[in-house]
Order: sequence, then C-alpha cells, then structure tokens
Amino acid sequence: MSRLQSWEGFLLVCLIVIFGFNAVLTPEFLGIGNQINLFQLSIEKIILALVMTFIIINAEIDLSIGSMMGLSACSFGYLLQLGTPAPLAILICLGVGIAGGFLNGWFVARLGLPSLVVTLATLIGFRGLARVMVEDRGIGDFPEWFDALGQQGLIGPIPFALIAFVVLFVLLYVLLERSGFGRKTYVIGSNRDVADFAGIDTARHKIILFTMSGTAAAFAGLLYAARVGAVRGDVAAGFELDVITIVLLGGVSIFGGKGTLVGTLLSILIVLNLRNGMALLNITGHIQTGVIGLLLIASVVIPRLKLAKPRAIKPEATA
Repeated sequence: MSRLQSWEGFLLVCLIVIFGFNAVLTPEFLGIGNQINLFQLSIEKIILALVMTFIIINAEIDLSIGSMMGLSACSFGYLLQLGTPAPLAILICLGVGIAGGFLNGWFVARLGLPSLVVTLATLIGFRGLARVMVEDRGIGDFPEWFDALGQQGLIGPIPFALIAFVVLFVLLYVLLERSGFGRKTYVIGSNRDVADFAGIDTARHKIILFTMSGTAAAFAGLLYAARVGAVRGDVAAGFELDVITIVLLGGVSIFGGKGTLVGTLLSILIVLNLRNGMALLNITGHIQTGVIGLLLIASVVIPRLKLAKPRAIKPEATA
C-alpha cells in the first residue's frame, strides 16, 4: 500500500490510464512495430536519463550531456573521414566521453565549482568542438554493419539499442539500490558534510558519477550515428532539457538525496507513450511539448501539496 501511495504509484496509475487511452483511440498503437519504434526514436534520451538520475540524486546537474553526445557522434564521422577503422573510432569516441566526464567531475569535486556553471561551460565547449570538426555539413556513409546495428533488429525485431537500454537499466538499478555505491550517492546528495564526516571520499565519488555521465553520452552519440546514418554539428542539441524533465518527472528531487530508477523508468514510459499517442492522433509537436511541460509542473506541485500540513488552530485564550 505504501508503494501505491508513493509518487511511483501515482506515475503507474498515470501510465495505465495513458496506455489505455492510446490503445482505445488508435488501434495501431498496440502493434509490435509501433511499440519498438516508440523506444527507438528516443533511445538516446532515455539512456541518458538513467545516468542523469544518479547525478541529480547526488545533488549535481550535468547540462553538457547533449553536447558530449554530439561531440562523440561528430568525432566518429570525422575519424572515419580520416581513414580510421570504425572499431578504433568507436573506442576513441568512448575515450572522448570518459575524458569529458572526468573533466567535469574534476572541476566540480576538486575545485569546488558549481556543477551548473561547469557543465554550462562544457556544453558550449563540447558543442563548439563538434561544429569545428564537421562545420555545417553532414557526414555519413558509415560501414554497413554499423548502420545495421542502429537500424535493424538484433534479436528478431528488437534493435541493439533497446537491448542495451534494458541491460543498462538492470545494472544501474543494482548499483543504485543494492550496493554501497548507491547508498553513498544518496548520502552525499542529502548532506555532503555528513558524508565527509562519515569518511566518504565525496570528491572521488562525484568524479566517478560525472565520468559515468560522459561515457553514457558518448555511447548514446554512437547509437544516434548508427540509427540516423549521418551526423551534423547540431546532433542532440537541447537533449539535456528533455532528459532532466524525464528525471524530475520521475520523482528525483532537484535538491538531491531522493529518487529512484523505478520512478525514472515510469516517467520514461509515460513520456514515450504520451508522445507516441499524440503523434498517432496527428497532434503537433508544440502541443506535445506543452503537455510534457504541464506534467513537469505537476511533478513539482503535487508532492508539495501532499506534504503540506494544515496549521493547527490554536484555541483562543479565555478571559
């Protein structure tokens, strides 16, 4: 009962209602192809949302994930143009993500700079590097096996990216909910001073989290390049806002120390089903964005209304 009365329970009810409406209003919604397409078109964002959950629970923010994703994708295309073998280019791109994430974490953890400022700066820097490499042109003509990895099913109709998402969710769920690393993430997010007094190496922990974020963004950039078959300098522009919206809608507190991956998963399913259902009903993208925005507002307001307690009325003093 406590689970059903939690924010995750509320999200589950919303998901069931949305799924039911979609199934009734658009019969093609239940098709296997549509359900796979529902995930495939936003697979990079939902992978980033999993790692962003760790970052925000830790009371930090990473605004550079979209730019890092674009830098990784553009680096892959640029390296192929230089004649680099595709497997080596993939490893280099992942290394770029690791280095970029480590850089963010080092500035935040070792120099004590706000993550909002640091990642805003690297958002601009990473995007600038991506545009320098590819300018305004598109780069494509990737190896056939690479394009097939992003555009064809790996197990039946299920693509590699969706399988990677499921595996990543399971691994991160165990890491956050069933390990000491996850407990440290919550403690540091709740109160860093308490974590320091408890002997937790908070600086090292934050560097690891930001490195994870950069690596996930680089991986997502490669998935995007495989799915689309081409890259440009504006790849993943604005993705960071959608990712943060999904995480906050899932019940993760922007102040840190609170949230679950289950909530993030339910939020992902709600957003994907909403967008897909509205698209099948030919509702424009602007209205879709407005609906998601209203959901985000609700995710902030409703828990506060629930937690607010009426003030006790003091009896008036008798004469």
